[in-house]
Amino acid sequence: MAPSTFGATAQAPVITESHPNDPYQYQLGFGNRFASEALPGALPQGQNMPQKIKYDLYVEGLTGASFVAPRAENVNAWMYRIRPSVAHKGFARLPDNPDLESCFLKLNPKVHISPTQLAWHPFDLPSDNTKVDFVSGLKTVAGNGDPTLHEGLAIHMYLANASMEKKAFCNNDGDMLILPQQGRLDIQTEFGRMMVRSGELCVIQRGMKFKVVLPDGPSRGYIQEIYGQHYVLPELGPLGGHGLANARDFETPLASFDIDQSPWEIVYKVGGELHACAQDHTPFDVVAWHGNYVPYKYALEKFIGVGSITKDHIDPSIFCVLTAKSKQPNVPLCDFLIFHPRWDVSSNTFRPPYYHRNSSIEFMGLLYGEYGGRSDGFLPGGASFENGFTPHGVSYEEWLKGTQTELAPQRVHEGTVAFMFESSMMLTITDWAMKRSGKLHVHEPKMWDGLKGNFMNHIDEINADLKARGLSPLGEAPSEVETKPQLNGHHPNGVHDELKVKEAFAKNHGADVDDSDDSDPDLKKKKKRLSKCICF
Repeated sequence: MAPSTFGATAQAPVITESHPNDPYQYQLGFGNRFASEALPGALPQGQNMPQKIKYDLYVEGLTGASFVAPRAENVNAWMYRIRPSVAHKGFARLPDNPDLESCFLKLNPKVHISPTQLAWHPFDLPSDNTKVDFVSGLKTVAGNGDPTLHEGLAIHMYLANASMEKKAFCNNDGDMLILPQQGRLDIQTEFGRMMVRSGELCVIQRGMKFKVVLPDGPSRGYIQEIYGQHYVLPELGPLGGHGLANARDFETPLASFDIDQSPWEIVYKVGGELHACAQDHTPFDVVAWHGNYVPYKYALEKFIGVGSITKDHIDPSIFCVLTAKSKQPNVPLCDFLIFHPRWDVSSNTFRPPYYHRNSSIEFMGLLYGEYGGRSDGFLPGGASFENGFTPHGVSYEEWLKGTQTELAPQRVHEGTVAFMFESSMMLTITDWAMKRSGKLHVHEPKMWDGLKGNFMNHIDEINADLKARGLSPLGEAPSEVETKPQLNGHHPNGVHDELKVKEAFAKNHGADVDDSDDSDPDLKKKKKRLSKCICF
């Protein structure tokens, strides 16, 4: 009998390993149809809603798209839980959070337009004298649109010093992309648990319940909330089949449930209003689930950066981690971009960001490290903002350094992760950000005072170059010859010789050119015919 050549067989799909800073495990992928069960055999096989479910669990469906959305966009999940979400005691309106905004239309007197650059020093954490959890600590900085229109976005800070206890949050308005800057977030969701640190993002999609615990004490971070859309990976185009944020590096929690049957409060955000309902059981009782409408997280350090390996910059879209579509084809509602350690090798190139006026707005934050030249107060936990077409760029000192530095291959942004929320929509700024945060400072225009008109120091050099080409110096009216259109914008041999150019053209077209006096009527007609086919 021949010896066996069998190797091995996988015992289960790949899941991540836990470690001290993150005790949880995750499934891998983006947009997958996942399946997870905390108790073996709890997940029904072959159908979604059997008449009887093991352990007398209840089935509950959650849809994140229209029923008739195209298959690629049709996201949903099926949950098998101890008690369904309808088992509650009714809703009650909560007092408004004056710092939480959802309507960003100019009809709202609590939002404002800024034509210039704005920046904020790091936002303060709550005082130790008061307990502020994740929900109570939401502060809106800027946004566009309105959740009732299913179009637009909001940018929030969360500033918290207390864990949520028997309280959960459900945002019915939009998907939340959460970026911790200080302190980890231990997030319990209906689908399982995620530990999210600074340098990672997590996305809690619309309609999902979650709770935030602060294992490291007071925590601060950034949130982008999008209305009516979901985040997707950007198209790769000529990059091919992989690169940027690879789908395999996104992590989705494993099923995990509690058996708590004591009172809980669920806070819902609906149209910007806060409502609460009471129930006598935990909302985190999902024993098994399957679907592609799930929460997830991603470590930004895994992003695969690309860039120019010859000269010039590539557009910043190459730093896009996630994007969300708008209702206008090929115009994103928003892009989420990061700037992290990478190589810069471009030759004969001004390597810092060049001065620009983009149609999109830019909102930047810093998770950790240093990002030089942005403003005098751009620090972790702060922010900066430019509306569309606002001119901006690096300080004079950074510009000077960029024009004089030896262009050897170098590492940039070491020990740093900065990010940008970029949107095609004009954003308005909230009262809290403009008036009550106490951290606003307008970009200091003096940072560009050194950008003098150095061109004026070269007038003699320029006039010498013009003279060599037979042109008038700067400040003098051009001669009659100079005002005539020129072939390809150049003077042959440095001086425009109209007749020679016409002779060459006529020769190539089987015609003759006569430069005799126009008093001869026949010759005048001949030149007129030729001039109809020769335009200079």
